[in-house]
Amino acid sequence: MAETYRIVIAKPGLDGHDRGAKIVARALRDAGYEVIYTGLHQTPEQIAETAIQEDADAVGLSCHSGAHMTLFPRVVQLLREQGAEDVFVFGGGIIPKDDIPKLKERGIEEIFTPGAPTSTIVSWLRARLAKKAS
Repeated sequence: MAETYRIVIAKPGLDGHDRGAKIVARALRDAGYEVIYTGLHQTPEQIAETAIQEDADAVGLSCHSGAHMTLFPRVVQLLREQGAEDVFVFGGGIIPKDDIPKLKERGIEEIFTPGAPTSTIVSWLRARLAKKAS
């Protein structure tokens, strides 16, 4: 990978389960990305600010608390309001199948549910970043 891409991995809200986020963060790091993991209990405002400060190319959100329909779109909204239209957002966690199209309509580009192989996430991210670069 010629260019180093920066990916913020974040846990918005009160969800205290971060094993999946850490596994994804490690897989992305091992694939050559610079990964910034924000830790637990982040507000959408903190996540958007981190993405902007770190000059991130993408933000990966993980949610198991059921608040994804509020938290994920709020991160997208804040990034857009702060002029970071080029930062795209993807997500994962315990997300009901019926919510996935609604999240995509609200600006979350892809959703990975439990059991998604990290290789699938890395492949999707590579393709999406290649599209961004062109």
